[in-house]
Amino acid sequence: MIPRPFKVLGVQHIAIGGPDKTRLQRLWRDMLGVSVTGNYVSERENVDEDITRLGHGPYAVEIDLMQPLDATKKPAVHETPLNHLGLWVDDLPLAVDWLTAQGVRFAPGGIRKGAAGYDITFLHPRGNEAFPIGGEGVLIELVQAPPHIIAAFNKA
Repeated sequence: MIPRPFKVLGVQHIAIGGPDKTRLQRLWRDMLGVSVTGNYVSERENVDEDITRLGHGPYAVEIDLMQPLDATKKPAVHETPLNHLGLWVDDLPLAVDWLTAQGVRFAPGGIRKGAAGYDITFLHPRGNEAFPIGGEGVLIELVQAPPHIIAAFNKA
């Protein structure tokens, strides 16, 4: 195995979808007390998303509560309910290059700005003939960690 030239630092966020985020808000915000820190709406991503935060400082984890803008369109952010897992990485372009060379399949869209303003990309949930390594049914988002997150994880 070729040495990995980047680090996965930790969980950046967990995205949970439903047909109507009101029920998700009732559980996560009202019952569990997570703080809503923002909202993100994207026609391209077919999503209306509340961004909430659990924990503090560089180790905080976002819990993104998502509903589709149009339930008949793709991506269907409400199917499956655990939509995806976001992981902090210390060097996103290097990670993409290296993982691609190892046969990891990425979802269409490339590196782009995500809901929280960081550069992101997605590993496809399933491999194919050309790129046999996928998320085994789980969509995985790689998120470029900002310098303060990288520094905190390197100290830990």
